[in-house]
Amino acid sequence: MRLALLSLLAILEPSLSYVVPSKTHVGVTIPLVKRTNLRDERGVVYAQALNSELPKMERKMQRGFSAFRKNTGVSHPSDIKRLFRRSPGALPLTDDNGSLWQGFIEVGTPPVPFIVDFDTGSSDLFLPATDCQINCRGHRRYNANASTTAQDLGRNFSLAFGDGSTVRGEQFVDTVIIAGLNATNQTVGAATEYSTGFSASQFSPDGLLGMAFPQISAFNTTPVFHTLVTQNQTTIPEFGFKLTPEDSELFVGGTNPNLFNGSFVQNPITQVGFWQIALDSVDVNGNTTSTNLSAIIDTGTTLVLGDTDSVVSLYSTIPGAQDASNIVGPGFFTVPCDTIPNVTLTFGGKAFPISAESFNLGLVSQGSTDCVGGIAAADLGNFWVVGDVFLQNVYTSFNVGNSTVGFADLS
Repeated sequence: MRLALLSLLAILEPSLSYVVPSKTHVGVTIPLVKRTNLRDERGVVYAQALNSELPKMERKMQRGFSAFRKNTGVSHPSDIKRLFRRSPGALPLTDDNGSLWQGFIEVGTPPVPFIVDFDTGSSDLFLPATDCQINCRGHRRYNANASTTAQDLGRNFSLAFGDGSTVRGEQFVDTVIIAGLNATNQTVGAATEYSTGFSASQFSPDGLLGMAFPQISAFNTTPVFHTLVTQNQTTIPEFGFKLTPEDSELFVGGTNPNLFNGSFVQNPITQVGFWQIALDSVDVNGNTTSTNLSAIIDTGTTLVLGDTDSVVSLYSTIPGAQDASNIVGPGFFTVPCDTIPNVTLTFGGKAFPISAESFNLGLVSQGSTDCVGGIAAADLGNFWVVGDVFLQNVYTSFNVGNSTVGFADLS
């Protein structure tokens, strides 16, 4: 059965492979690949794709804050904009787009392979259902009727996404397998309607697997990795990400010592829900531009997003930097391509650099000498969202046992 599954996966996606866990390893590995469409073959950024990132994150944070209030009975401390928030229908939004880190899971009995986006900025698993008629063409469908371990919970769900539309469907419990580890009776959202941002042309994975805490679960349920821990599928309540253009992976049940050097700088979660930690400072070319910040660490986000005051302060120290609101979109800035700044984020007292390759999103236009910076302004609240632009430069561990995020230098 396992050999047959491996052959099927190779046919489905040659660039991804399923790694059977070795008995000699503490954890198990899921290779990841990245779908990116932020720049064209000339190196010019797609302004529409970049513009979608900011409203996408606003909706994503709103979903998490709303779920936190529903699940805990109190407002999240970082949800300071709740009193001023406009109704969802009034928010001007565009399609989701950007970059996604994706890999294989299996769902059901017998197990069926799916490709999912592993997202530490949310907490739920959903896939398109067999009867999905809206924006599901091109995705592998989840057929609960074909799984002997599926049970209908009799609960619907509706999630708002960054294009102004929703993902709707029904909740089931079933067996979910990550690299050979079985999460039984795991809640799975079977979507009967996908947001336009999840159509195959915009979103190549079949679904999304959230890896944050139960407090922000819109399903009010236990996330997949937490289930693996509580069911003793892994003795180490930790997972690690390497997110680089080559050899990226998700390591489940610990961290991969072959992929980092030295020890981790551990950062305690300041508010359980998101993976939210203290951001000591932001520095540009050796000059501190902001201090005493809060940051949500999110593998499902392309950019690094900060409050407007902090981001404006950052770019004001860079010679030649310009506001690109009228060219790229609100919140974006350009810097001279030949003098990309040295930007560092300090966590736990250690400064971690953002490489020039990560910070530079691409040319603002063909023939231009200006490039778009990977840190953008988005007034989501009193926090930053730290995504791919930073995470490509470090090995990151997420520990649900002691509620910490750790960063280490890549090997």
